[in-house]
Amino acid sequence: MQNLQKLQITASAPDPAILDLPWSIPLAEWPDEVLAALPRGISRHIVRFVRLSGRVIAIKEIGESVAYREFELLRQLRKLEVPSVVPVGVITGRQDAHGERLEAVLVTEHLQFSLPYRALYSQSLQPTTATRLIDALAVLMVRLHLVGFYWGDVSLSNTLFRRDAETFAAYLVDAETGDLHRTLTPGQRAYDLDLARTNIIGELMDLAAGELLDEEVDEVAIGDRLVERYQELWNTLTDEESFASGDRWRVAARIERLNELGFDVGELDITTDIDGTSVRIQPKVVDAGHHSRRLLRLTGLDVQENQARRLLNDLDSYRAATDRQNDDEEFVAHDWLREVYEHTIQSVPRTMRRKLEAAQLFHEILDHRWFISEQAGHDVPMAEAVASYVEHVLQHRPDEKSLLGLAPGEKDPEDVE
Repeated sequence: MQNLQKLQITASAPDPAILDLPWSIPLAEWPDEVLAALPRGISRHIVRFVRLSGRVIAIKEIGESVAYREFELLRQLRKLEVPSVVPVGVITGRQDAHGERLEAVLVTEHLQFSLPYRALYSQSLQPTTATRLIDALAVLMVRLHLVGFYWGDVSLSNTLFRRDAETFAAYLVDAETGDLHRTLTPGQRAYDLDLARTNIIGELMDLAAGELLDEEVDEVAIGDRLVERYQELWNTLTDEESFASGDRWRVAARIERLNELGFDVGELDITTDIDGTSVRIQPKVVDAGHHSRRLLRLTGLDVQENQARRLLNDLDSYRAATDRQNDDEEFVAHDWLREVYEHTIQSVPRTMRRKLEAAQLFHEILDHRWFISEQAGHDVPMAEAVASYVEHVLQHRPDEKSLLGLAPGEKDPEDVE
């Protein structure tokens, strides 16, 4: 019987069920019946996944002081709305059956529908996958640096990826080497970026050695791309832009360009020369998630940025097709949600819906509809597109929800009437 009196649990909302886990056993020796069969990335610490109260949590054995520090950093990153795992708590005071001290653990929520990069490559993805993962990581690094977070150990292994339309979205998993500042110096950003490049080249070479990477992929070129994409995005978001006073339209163009990158501009610093012949602008506050916030406001759907962009485009098409350009946008969005989005998702057989997130499922159906319409030479009705997608595409896709935590034979709650 484990000694629960010795345990100390630090959590914002502790789950009583967490006491039922075998804390008196080293994490590496936890029995299979306790664990969730999830793909794990490479980690310097022992990490296990456990199903608890209808969700999956990740448990990492780590030093007590480091666990508390990472817990607080993850909490701060969540408040800053940076893509990262949700911290659940820290558990200390563990002892084995002989009274010997065991390591503390950090508990986080597992990010549903996410995968470590090695698991993604095990699914025979396209050769361009490495490039798309790097683009997602570049966006994550920029977002972290904008809020003053120095990562200190940037790598694919410390990142989880979720599909976001035709791209990926990256989430920070491991923050133990990180530090939060008011702002980062150019030197701190450069060091983080150089370390990221070095780590990623090494990780890709490791994949190549295991024959998980396409032979045509140039690992060094991929590492260089991270640097290029980071610098391109950082400069677009932060550079000062000067232009003649007669070209004031460029202020709106700059905002639109930032919106296209998925960022909102909360404030612009606009200055003019004494004689008024030139204007300089620089974004002062930039927040990611422009399209996802707009879609959430209109429909209540909380999805990834590129998924939101695609759904908003379909909403605009629906608005034009129904000749409702002059109607209130919120009313049109409500009807589109019911008549198009929800109807399409519900048209997919219930047992297949768990293969992908609903927004990703809708995006892929739209892509399939465009493809078969082009082949047919005319617009294919949505019902026909759904049936074709289910038959020719979806039934051959891996069941990602099962891959991410459901035991074989276990029923998903969504499958229960």
